[in-house]
Parts: sequence; C-alpha cells; structure tokens
Amino acid sequence: MALFYEFFAGGGMARAGLGAGWRCLFANDFDPKKAFSYAANWGAQGLSVNNVADLTTADLPGAADLAWASFPCQDLSLAGAGAGLQGERSGAFWPFWKLMRRLKEEGRAPRLIVLENVCGALHSHNGEDFAAIGGALANAGYRFGAVVIDVAYFLPQSRPRLFIIGAAGPISASLKTAAPDPHWHPARLVQAYGKLSERAMTQWVWWALPTPPRRPLSFIDLIEDEPQGVQWHTPEETRRLLSLMSAVNLQKVENAKKEGRRLVGGLYKRMRRDAAGRKTQRAEVRFDGMAGCLRTPTGGSSRQSILLVEGDAVRSRLLSPRETARLMGLPEQYTLPKNYNEAYHLTGDGVAVPVVRFLAANLLEPALIAFTQSANRKAA
Repeated sequence: MALFYEFFAGGGMARAGLGAGWRCLFANDFDPKKAFSYAANWGAQGLSVNNVADLTTADLPGAADLAWASFPCQDLSLAGAGAGLQGERSGAFWPFWKLMRRLKEEGRAPRLIVLENVCGALHSHNGEDFAAIGGALANAGYRFGAVVIDVAYFLPQSRPRLFIIGAAGPISASLKTAAPDPHWHPARLVQAYGKLSERAMTQWVWWALPTPPRRPLSFIDLIEDEPQGVQWHTPEETRRLLSLMSAVNLQKVENAKKEGRRLVGGLYKRMRRDAAGRKTQRAEVRFDGMAGCLRTPTGGSSRQSILLVEGDAVRSRLLSPRETARLMGLPEQYTLPKNYNEAYHLTGDGVAVPVVRFLAANLLEPALIAFTQSANRKAA
C-alpha cells in the first residue's frame, strides 16, 4: 500500500481520488471548517489543523511515497490581484517546500510530489512563478513535468487545472514522451516550459498519459428534482434573471425552449460594460451540457445558478450543495457541511476526484512500481 501526505487538504478530495490502495499518514489544512469536513469523512487521525508555516518535520510521521499539495490559488488566478508566489495565500507554497527540503535532509523525502493549482500559475509574473517552482524541484533532485487536465473529460464541468509532478527516481520509458502531447501539454504550458532555467530544463519530463476518456455524463444527469439546501426561485426572481440577459443569451433560452425536452443551463451573473462603457450586471447562460467552473462563494456573482427549461416552462435556482459535490466527482455518501456557503466553498476549492484517480492509475502508481523494481534490481 502506498503512503502519502495531503497538504492543503480541504475536505480530502485528493484522498478520495487516490483511493483504497493508498494510506494517508498525515493531512493538513489551516481552515477549521474544512478540517471539520475532512474529519467527518475520513476521521481525525493524522489530521493537523494548522498553518503550513507552523509545521515541522516532527509533525510528519514515517516516510511517504507521495506528498500531494493543492496549495492556495487565489494569488495565481486571473481573478486575483497578481501577487503570485509572493502573495499571502499562494505564497504558502514556500513553507510547504521548506518541509520537503527538510525531509530530504533527513533522508525521507517523498518519492513523488504533486502540486495542483489553477492554470494562471503558468503565466503568473510572466512565467517567473512557474519557473521558481520548477527550479525548486530541480534543485532538490526531482525530475519533473506538468500536465493540464480539464475536469470536462470526466464530469460535466469546465475546469482545467495544472498538475506539476516531480519524481525522485528512475522514470520508465512508458511514462514519458519525447514531445508535448496537445491533450495534456497545451501551448500555454509549452510556453511556460520555455521560461525555465537551463538546469530546470535538464530535469524536465513530458509526462505521457493515455487518450482522455469520453465523458459519460451530461449536466442534466446531476440535477436534483427536489433539491436539498436550496429553493426554486419564485417566478418573479426567474423573470429578473432573464431581464439581466443580453439578446444573445435570451436567444439561447428561446432555442432551449424549442428543443422540446428537459434542458439545464449553468448561469453566472457577471459585470459587463454596456454600449456607453458603463459597468452593468449581466446574466450569462450556457446550454451545452456543461456547468461553468465552480468557484468559491466570495460574492453573489460567484455562485452558479441553473435554468431548467422544459418546453415553455423556465425555472431557476442556485446549484444545490449535493450538485456541486457531484460536479467534483464526490460520492453520494460524502458528508457535506450543512451551511450552504461552506459546502460550496469546500467543493469549489477542491480537486476533482476522477482527475486524481486518472493521474494515480496512469502515472503515480506505475511510477512507484518502477521505483520498486529498480530498487530490487540494485539490491540483487
């Protein structure tokens, strides 16, 4: 059984994706509300509710095969203020990395490290932040590479995320490719690679992953007829949402009505400029079988609503907490916070479960097998 540490653990969604073949030695999150959900689903054993900067290697038991870190994205995202790795939140990467360096000094560095974040990390500070992470991995002796995986391959949500994977051991030929694969290495990642230092480039790996699967579900398949935790809007509230739409979005609703079948559209309220250049609130909807990317509910505009269209009938409401969990691939038995915003924050801040499973099955687990086989050959 493989062993792992889970940093910035949230509700343990990386743990859910890794699955039964992995055992968690240690989990950490500084948010007590998220930690409460983690404990409710996984138990409190090995869980530390502390700022990562306050941890020492004495807090980390044993020797893990993997350290998973979904470190905060706010300062790296397009919606952030651009502070990058020097920001108060995304800068938490550096105390985490200090722990990894100390583990190496103690002879118990994880054989694999996975860093998960938004794709904004590729071009934050003109690529300097991504280069800094690459330099840290290279200087610690890790071969490393990155992939961009959109949750849309697995679930009806548009949610591309960056995964940087470092390996301290021999890498089998089946796990790497000589050139970028456009499925997993888009142009923005190739451009970021070009800004690495010469030393980091010598440690770079173009990770090989299989062709992405065909998504089995549509957005409508995850929608509750009788939602828990939210109420359907009144007809007046639905009309108000429609009144915020541009002609283009209103036409989408009319086209959905003409389909003559049950359709669901994901809706966000956004600030746009009108013809006179004034900021005005708009409602924008999509009926392509996909939800928009879940976001943490820092304001009303960040919470996703739905329009349910059945012929001429149109109803609206917020996404329910269970629907957000389904959009992240969490099982039905996963215990969510009772408070709406806390549940939405937990799921919107997490990593999608089937993406973690895909990475584990096709890269992490084969890499660990290769490490073990290499060690056995050397011992013989």
